[in-house]
Amino acid sequence: LLEAGADVVTLGDHAFDQKDMLQFVEAEPRVLRPLNFSKSAPGKGARVYDVPGGRKILVAQVLGQVFMKRPFDDPFSAIDAVLRAAPLGRQVQATLVDVHCEATSEKMGMGHYCDGRASIVVGTHTHVPTADAMILPGGTAYQSDAGMCGDYNSVIGMDKAEPLRRFVTGMPKARFEPARGPATLSGLLVETDDATGKALSVRMIREGGALQPALP
Repeated sequence: LLEAGADVVTLGDHAFDQKDMLQFVEAEPRVLRPLNFSKSAPGKGARVYDVPGGRKILVAQVLGQVFMKRPFDDPFSAIDAVLRAAPLGRQVQATLVDVHCEATSEKMGMGHYCDGRASIVVGTHTHVPTADAMILPGGTAYQSDAGMCGDYNSVIGMDKAEPLRRFVTGMPKARFEPARGPATLSGLLVETDDATGKALSVRMIREGGALQPALP
């Protein structure tokens, strides 16, 4: 992803499933692990990045607590400390918060908690784009889930055979494999005001693959 031109990559709850990431995330500033992992975890959960024109963008990721497999530190107090340390419209021109969690209610709660203090709060983890992209009353662009980039003729990105076998029989037989059909690019396009950091417009992006297109 970095070689393809991604400016920042956030990792989510599978951040350290591969042990090589323990060293990589410490050495690569463009890769963020969740902010509310243990304080002893390698890497950072939030960073300020310089962008053209002398502007600065804060990017942070937090993990939710509801229905997640492992307990994590409180995401609300974690993101509050980061937003207070880099106030929107003063120290940074934009702030993006990635909320990686299962429950839509928790994502919405985080959106309202950050409203007016972040430019964008966008959910990830559940793989399917939601139809609720909007600008909250305080000026924060919000979407419950941006959706995955991948083959939607699948079971959340996996080849259908093994998930269906497990649903029907309750027994695993093989590893999950990625679906390799035509992919959909899913995302969110947000325009922000450099003076305030607040969102001016928000539009969903879906292009290619099985989903109906949504182009800005």
